Amino acid sequence: MKTKAVRLYGKNDLRFEEFELPKIKEDEILAKIVSDSICMSSYKMTIQGSDHKRVPKDIDKNPIMVGHEFCGELLEIGEKWKDKFREGQKFIIQPSLNIYKNGVLLTPGYSYKYMGGNATYIIIPNEVMEQDCLIPYNGKSYFYGSLAEPMTCIIGAVNASYHTRTASYVHDMGIKEDGNMAILAGVGPMGLGMIDYAIHNERKPKLLVVTDIDQERLERASEIYTAEEAAKHGIKLIYVNTANMEDARSYLLELTNGKAYDDVFVLAPVSSVVELGDSILAKDGCLNFFAGPPDASFKANINFYNIHYNSTHYVGTSGGNNDDLLKAVELIEKGIINPAAMITHIGGLNSAAHTTLNLPKIPGGKKLIYTHIDMDLTAISDFKEKGKDDPLFAALAEIVEKHNNLWNEEAEEFLLKNAKPI
Repeated sequence: MKTKAVRLYGKNDLRFEEFELPKIKEDEILAKIVSDSICMSSYKMTIQGSDHKRVPKDIDKNPIMVGHEFCGELLEIGEKWKDKFREGQKFIIQPSLNIYKNGVLLTPGYSYKYMGGNATYIIIPNEVMEQDCLIPYNGKSYFYGSLAEPMTCIIGAVNASYHTRTASYVHDMGIKEDGNMAILAGVGPMGLGMIDYAIHNERKPKLLVVTDIDQERLERASEIYTAEEAAKHGIKLIYVNTANMEDARSYLLELTNGKAYDDVFVLAPVSSVVELGDSILAKDGCLNFFAGPPDASFKANINFYNIHYNSTHYVGTSGGNNDDLLKAVELIEKGIINPAAMITHIGGLNSAAHTTLNLPKIPGGKKLIYTHIDMDLTAISDFKEKGKDDPLFAALAEIVEKHNNLWNEEAEEFLLKNAKPI
C-alpha cells in the first residue's frame, strides 16, 4: 500500500512524500491516520534532527515519520494480535514507549520509518502492542483522540505534583486538595487543557490563578473557562495579566491572603517565569516545570533557603503513562473535559511540514492536521473571511459559531466529507 507522509531527513529538513509501505508482519498492524495535532516537541525534534535523543542517527538514509498526537482506524491486523484488536477499530497511541535501541529511546513520531501521525497510512510495530500502548478509542470525533495525548501530559503533570508530611518520608501524590494553585504562562494550548482539568478533576484546588502576558489570549481563556463555571465546582478562578506589573509576586500573594501557592505549574521555558513561580511557593509547595526548553543549558535562580527550611520542591514532567492516557480518554468520552479549546488552526497533510517548521511563529494554539485532505493551514477565526470566496469555509464558519467558535464533531464530519482529498 502507498502512503503519503511527512518525513524528517535532517535538521530543518522535512519532506512531504509518497512511497510504498512494506507488507505487514504477523506481529504488526496496518492503520489509517485521520487526524494529528502538531506538538511543539515535534518542532524541537525537527530543528535538532539526529542530535535529538529520540531520533536515530541515520535519518539521512532512513527518514522517520513525524507526528505523535494521532488518531485513526486499524485496517489490517497481524495474526498475533487478531484476538485483541479488530479491523475498523478507532485507536490512539501512548507514545512513551520504554524501549532503547542503539542508544535511542524509541518513540512514535520520532524514531520510526513507518509510524508517525503526519501520514495517511502507517505500520504499527509489535513493541507498541507489547507495551499496551495501542489504546482503543470509542469517541465519535477523531480530533478528540488526537488531543488525548496532550491531555495525558497534563494529567501526568498534575499527578506528579506531591506534598510531604512532617516527620514522615511519605509523599502524597497530586495537587493539594482545596489548596492554592497557579498556572504561569497559562493560556496557551496546554494551559487551557490544564485549566479544564483543574476545574473538572476529582481533586481540585480552592483557588486557581492563571497568568499570562497576552491580553487577547487571557480574554479568550476567560470566555471558554469562565469564573462562573469554576465557581460551580467550588473553585475561585482568577486570570491575571502580569505584562506590565512592577511587582507580580506581591500581587499574586495578595490573592492568597499571604498564604502563597501549594502547587505552581510553569508553562513557558522563561527564567523570569520560573523564578516568579519559585517566589510564590508556600511551605511544602511544589513547582512543576512543565515547559520543555529547546536550550540544553537553560537555567533559572531558585531559593535554596526555602528548599531547606520551607520544604519547597520541584518536579519536571514530559508526557504521562498509560493510566494517564486511559484517564484522558475516559474524561473526553464522557464529555467531562472539552480540550477542543486547544485547537485554533485546521489544515491538511500538505500543510504539515511548513506548520511544524514554523510552529513558534504561528500564533494561537494547537494546529490540527487532517491527513487525508488538501488544505492550507487556516485559523478558525479566519473561516468567516475566507468563506466570502469559498463555500467550504462559509459552512465551517457557521458550524463553529454554533459551538462557541470551537472546533467540534459537526465541523470535523463536514470537513472530512467535503474537503479536497490529498
